[in-house]
Amino acid sequence: MLCGTLPIYDAIVRAILQRVSRAEVRVGDRVVGSIARGMVVLLGVARDDTEADAAFIADRTLGLRVFADNAGKMNLALGAVGGQLLVISQFTLLADTESGRRPSFVRAAPPLEAQRLYEHFISLVRQRDVKVETGEFGARMEVDLVNEGPVTIILDSRNRK
Repeated sequence: MLCGTLPIYDAIVRAILQRVSRAEVRVGDRVVGSIARGMVVLLGVARDDTEADAAFIADRTLGLRVFADNAGKMNLALGAVGGQLLVISQFTLLADTESGRRPSFVRAAPPLEAQRLYEHFISLVRQRDVKVETGEFGARMEVDLVNEGPVTIILDSRNRK
């Protein structure tokens, strides 16, 4: 859809990937997940998401060639560099800020469904022989990371070709 000269997208952000040299997540004073080189995945589950959406995001996450080859070009996927994943649930990625100043989260899946698909995503990436660390679903977390590049990629399972 176009509004004036600016496009307005109906897309819902599902995952934000950040290439990192290291990252960790804490709940309170406890480190619940940490990785060395790899990617942090901030994952938001929308109300109408399915296992197919989780599978698409998992496949794209593991297949994206965002790590440098010997020529310095982004040409290698996570597995090719022995990278690790830190997966963090983040329903605020589904925030609707179209009106007012307080974000609405009506697009986010209900917690039980979101947790089910979050865990499904984690099981899919673990099946691909990647070290995966996680935060704690629904917990208040602090995430520290060093974004390498910086490289940040936004994935939406509805943007398939």
